[in-house]
Amino acid sequence: MKILKKTGTLGQLRKGKTIIMSHLLLRDHTRKLAVSFVSALFCALSMNLFLVPAKVYASGINGAAQLITDISRDLLNLHLSIGLIVLILNLPIAWLGWCKVGKSFTFYSFVTVALTALFLTVIPVHPLSPDILLNAIFGGMLSAVGVGVALKYGISTGGLDIIAIYLTRRNRNSSSGRYFLILNGIIIVIAGAVYEWQYALYTLISRFVNSYVIDMIHTKYQKLTVISVTEHADQLVQAIKDQFDRGVTVIPCYGGFTNTKRYSIMIVISHYELYKMEQLIKEIDPDAFTNILETNKIIGVFHNEDEQQAVQAIKHGQTLKDGKRPFSEQEYEHFQELFRSKPKSDRSDRFPLLDK
Repeated sequence: MKILKKTGTLGQLRKGKTIIMSHLLLRDHTRKLAVSFVSALFCALSMNLFLVPAKVYASGINGAAQLITDISRDLLNLHLSIGLIVLILNLPIAWLGWCKVGKSFTFYSFVTVALTALFLTVIPVHPLSPDILLNAIFGGMLSAVGVGVALKYGISTGGLDIIAIYLTRRNRNSSSGRYFLILNGIIIVIAGAVYEWQYALYTLISRFVNSYVIDMIHTKYQKLTVISVTEHADQLVQAIKDQFDRGVTVIPCYGGFTNTKRYSIMIVISHYELYKMEQLIKEIDPDAFTNILETNKIIGVFHNEDEQQAVQAIKHGQTLKDGKRPFSEQEYEHFQELFRSKPKSDRSDRFPLLDK
């Protein structure tokens, strides 16, 4: 009877934990969909109320769609919908992101793209001011709010974000900002060459305002260092390894006033992983003290998402997707040996440097 009672209790605990996890996942999904809606609305308003009437061009794919519709109307007398062009241009990018960047990130990004295309179609183009400079400034600010809020919650507005992430992962020594600069520069030069150069210069002003406001809302740094002081080092480190596969440094420490034993967990992440990391720390230890630092440069190993997925596959004894290895044979053998030799035993002495 005692055994049956204990088994029933364990079953109830597992069921309760499953319900809690499902509730958290649903809440996170609802929050991201709401963020996608708000972000798309701000981006569409910035274009139809400020940028489009002034012929000041938005960033990325939205700006390319704006330029295509302007050229087709003025030179070919062909009237195209900006929303439709935005959706069409993002379809191959969404496929690239789904296959190469990440399914969850791409899904929410494409939802934002689809909503932006919808809002661009239903919201009428109506200038609020005849002043081109005011339109450039406020259009850049409004679109920055949409982009910044999306990035803050771990999604994007699609387009160049996905392309830049993919190209950066193929060349880990380069910055995604370089690709944004090149692709946006092409749009600005074409706009200046086809129309008057003043529109290109006003577009530059709008891009500067846009970048500045995004940095205020989110972060301009591609990589961040997270330092979290916690009592639950075992659980937090294990959760980070399961979900991120990034190296973690554990530093024994003491509270300066309370003299309480703690651990400082230090990890470097990309700015797209910030929201996920914040939620993970809150879930494991709501009382943890976390400091997020801007990281200018990294000297050493920093795995991209493809390499993280490969390490995860090796850890669980799975075959790598398509048989491709994103790192060298020596690194592959190193990880195999690492996970083969690691004992799955009690973790009570995992961090022996801190006396209990």
